[in-house]
Amino acid sequence: MMLTGKHAIVTGGGTGIGLAIARELARAGAQVTITGRRLEVLEEVAEENMHPMVMDVTNEDEVVRVTAEAVAARGPIQICVANAGIAEGRALHKTEMEFWRKVMATNLDGVFLTLRESMKSMATTDWGRVIVISSIAGVRGLKGAGAYSASKHAVIGLMRSLSEDFIGGPITFNAICPGYVDTPIVTHNTDLIAQRAGISEDEALAVMVKSNRHKRLIAAEEIGSAALWLCSDGAQSYNGQTMMISGGHI
Repeated sequence: MMLTGKHAIVTGGGTGIGLAIARELARAGAQVTITGRRLEVLEEVAEENMHPMVMDVTNEDEVVRVTAEAVAARGPIQICVANAGIAEGRALHKTEMEFWRKVMATNLDGVFLTLRESMKSMATTDWGRVIVISSIAGVRGLKGAGAYSASKHAVIGLMRSLSEDFIGGPITFNAICPGYVDTPIVTHNTDLIAQRAGISEDEALAVMVKSNRHKRLIAAEEIGSAALWLCSDGAQSYNGQTMMISGGHI
């Protein structure tokens, strides 16, 4: 149990990638605070060592309060996984300011707030791991999803800047950039693509599957395993990096 005694926080920890990461960390011995907007979802999936707390990452006061409460209950945060996000595409001429701000509020502002509040306690410790969940869209861009791609590029820039701020110390900062992962977000986007393009749901799913170089959806557990490795001793010199998990070279 290599993470025994460590306190982790995973935003968006009730479903998909966040849940897979939370489970890996908890099974490795960490006490994992999982956050999300729906307590019933968090409580339903929580396993041993997983502690549900309601937190909307777009609400600054809530992030400040809940993070402080988690630290008071389980000690300094030493693993921060900023995972909460939304994945919605819209053409440039259809992107209203309200939609733009909605995406940025969750995908960028939410990551910033999560990292800022987690670092208040992590910076006082002798070991830490910060993991931002970006996307392949944050590396190469995604057609028809300018706001989403911009937000995912931005969190990589934030991560790289912080890795420089703390370089040489005991805390590392990295981003995981998955391709299409088999999560509820893909299910939701399948419906949206089908409606927008006037195609069947099977055809819409095939569009996303083909975007992964190995022509299959990635299992959320694969992302969980990658996050666990980033918390291992073998990853102590892996810092300021983008870990692309897309089934092949992009």
